[in-house]
Amino acid sequence: MRRLIHRHQPSSPAAAALKAGLGGVLGIALVAWLSHQSGVVWLMAPLGATCVLLFSAPGSPFSQPANVVGGHVLSTLIGLAVASVAPTEWWSLGLAVGLAIAAMHLLRLTHPPAGADPIVVLLAHPGWSFVVFPVLAGSVALVLCALTLHHLPPRTAYPLPVPKPAS
Repeated sequence: MRRLIHRHQPSSPAAAALKAGLGGVLGIALVAWLSHQSGVVWLMAPLGATCVLLFSAPGSPFSQPANVVGGHVLSTLIGLAVASVAPTEWWSLGLAVGLAIAAMHLLRLTHPPAGADPIVVLLAHPGWSFVVFPVLAGSVALVLCALTLHHLPPRTAYPLPVPKPAS
């Protein structure tokens, strides 16, 4: 029973928690402001979950820029492709999410919040422009916000360095 309630996440200083929360505030506020200023939708619900990874777990492979942007774009394209050939049903929702997970895994672009993108697509029925706004634009804006915020004290290594090739 203890295994069910044990918290594996290590403790961190209060300053890191405050910085993570500030990142969420600034990230979503930035994307919402850009949406308001441009008159184009830049925001979708999965970007809130993206903020959790970007600002609270920047060292995770799932939080890296290629994973954030690539995972969202790939999953949205898969959702749009499934929506173009299948009705929105229980099985097509499952199929789209499963295909997105498999594709992200194969391409090493796994970003867990992007697993929700096909659901958004199949339920909302947006056009193909949805890939650009809000998906690409919103995810790029959040990554840029994370790059900026993680350079402030306490400084965080983001993005992770590229590993040296094995000799």
